[in-house]
Amino acid sequence: MSEHDYEVLSTEVAFTGRVIEVHKDEVAMPGGTTSQRDVVVHPGAVAVVALGEQGVLLVDQYRHPVRRRMTELPAGLLDKAEESALLAAQRELAEEAGLAARTWHVLVDVLSSVGMTDEAVRIYLARDLSEVERDVQEHEEQEMTSAWVPLDDAVRRVLAGEIENGICCTGLLAADRAARDGFSGLRPADAPWSSGKARP
Repeated sequence: MSEHDYEVLSTEVAFTGRVIEVHKDEVAMPGGTTSQRDVVVHPGAVAVVALGEQGVLLVDQYRHPVRRRMTELPAGLLDKAEESALLAAQRELAEEAGLAARTWHVLVDVLSSVGMTDEAVRIYLARDLSEVERDVQEHEEQEMTSAWVPLDDAVRRVLAGEIENGICCTGLLAADRAARDGFSGLRPADAPWSSGKARP
């Protein structure tokens, strides 16, 4: 059976916000029909599993859509056209955690919710860490806290439902597996990224 071509017959920008847009796409469906698909268009993001002697560095901040604080990885948007994904990850690690790293690898690439958004997130593994000055950011990040957690404990918290942020869960479980494999087979920090909207 040949694969159907899901051609976008028309698109309309239904909403434009500070970070995202919502597009209404009319898509050709199998059997000669069409259907509307609403797509949240997102610039993409990066996140960092910072792994050191004390464990993994987790941050905690308020997230308005769920109306509560969440345990997360240092992370941020790919919203600067001139900035590669790796540079964005290095910047976010410094801004949110006050850390720099000598050793960087791609840990995993994630399409966060393919039923509704094109958001792509590249999660890096950062090791050989050192402290740098952290600039206090604005809004929710003014109250951001951070803590070192042994990787085994962080994974236990994921499996217990205590850590729910999807990117954080993915990054921690991938880091645990990578550590068990002796960090062999990880991609270089500048590996091609088929879903990323920014240069690797």
